[in-house]
Amino acid sequence: MCYSAQVVQMARKLSRQLGIRIDYGEVERLFFRRLDDPGTNISRGFEANFDDPATDQERRIKGAIDEHRSRVASKMEKDLFTQKTRVVNAERSLKQKETKKAREDVRIATTKIETLSTKLSRLRGSEPNEEDDRIFPFVYAGVIVKQGGRNLLTPMRYHCRPAGKPAFIDRQFPGLYNARRDNLEKFWGEQFGSHHAILVVESFFENVKRHIMEHRGLLAGENEENVVLQFKPEPAQTMYIACLWSQWTDPQEPDLRGFAAITDEPPADVAAAGHDRCIINLKPEHIDAWLTPQGRSIIELQSMLSDRAVPVFQHEILRAA
Repeated sequence: MCYSAQVVQMARKLSRQLGIRIDYGEVERLFFRRLDDPGTNISRGFEANFDDPATDQERRIKGAIDEHRSRVASKMEKDLFTQKTRVVNAERSLKQKETKKAREDVRIATTKIETLSTKLSRLRGSEPNEEDDRIFPFVYAGVIVKQGGRNLLTPMRYHCRPAGKPAFIDRQFPGLYNARRDNLEKFWGEQFGSHHAILVVESFFENVKRHIMEHRGLLAGENEENVVLQFKPEPAQTMYIACLWSQWTDPQEPDLRGFAAITDEPPADVAAAGHDRCIINLKPEHIDAWLTPQGRSIIELQSMLSDRAVPVFQHEILRAA
């Protein structure tokens, strides 16, 4: 399963490639909703579309982004002060008597201070960071849909809660950020053939078992170890990932739009690295048809997924998982 990806979601770049425009209405609704629900996680790379607002609507969106960051920064500063105080108190205690609790307080608080300081610096920074465009499940990212004959860049959550399903399905099936191809006509039957999207990707990340990656069995006394692999096409190229999406509604809750990347059996080089699934990279000539599925047969839609672009993938170990 593709649990993370490095995506392209800057409107200027995508406009050159696909002639997209931004879904301003949905963007404004989502960013102001986040002020009431700070748990809404939006990719910073998508926010970058509004770094230099040129219209009143863009300025309103930028204002909502700035207000959210200010609130998050204030909370981080309070947490930082709490952890610094914890270190001071623990070190004072250690001068009087060495205790395991005080030593642990220093260790834990010091780690939290480093983490919070890094996050606060990134939050306030203006320089682009490659992590800005790396998305994870439950994060909102920019995907492309077709509306009114135009390609539209719109924010959706990378985890698709299908319309009509109960909200607890998020916990029951936490892997709904991916849609297995062999389940498209079953579980995803309401979305497949009606609600299609594309995620533009530069690389993707997978968790694999080290011993499987190394094509060996576990050694005596060895525990399984997860490692994170980053897969990049060689030569570097843009990938157009086939996705499904859904708009979930409930009278008691805000509407929620989410998407799932379709996965299938992996190409040989991904399988050789130890992973058993892979996202589907559409050929550019299939993009328009994929985004307009209404009235097309299942055979035609499946044929686009079969006639995919399969670059050579190189991988590197990013870190132990």
